[in-house]
Amino acid sequence: MPRGKVQIVFDCKDPAGLSRFYASALNYKLQDPPEGFATWEDALRAWNVPGEDWNSKSVIVDPDQAGPRIFFQQMDTPKPAKNRLHIDINASTSSNVSLEERKEQVRKAVERITKLGAREPQEWEEDGEYWVVMLDPEGNEFCVQ
Repeated sequence: MPRGKVQIVFDCKDPAGLSRFYASALNYKLQDPPEGFATWEDALRAWNVPGEDWNSKSVIVDPDQAGPRIFFQQMDTPKPAKNRLHIDINASTSSNVSLEERKEQVRKAVERITKLGAREPQEWEEDGEYWVVMLDPEGNEFCVQ
């Protein structure tokens, strides 16, 4: 990772599954394999990493290189009650649109993300703002606004 860049780290049960979920939800992509390897599996095999360790970590990146790198590491400890940090997905195209237009944009994004495995959407509206709180496939909270 280049110096000065931010990386977000998720502790999770299934790095491959959760990284695929967030790659789709955030319009990110799985990090490309190292140079000289067609796939991560080829690299892991060449580095003699045991098969049972292949899902110990996964990384997604913003294809436009504007957002942070997100690293998923396997942990077997249970998730505590509420997240102390969460991701907000900005689904609204502009702050200059009406509240009803923003709601429609957010609801459309929530529908798409629900199909990826998110669940339990809870709508919130306060002081002219609108957002939906959801749970990712492992129960981590995130917002769509």
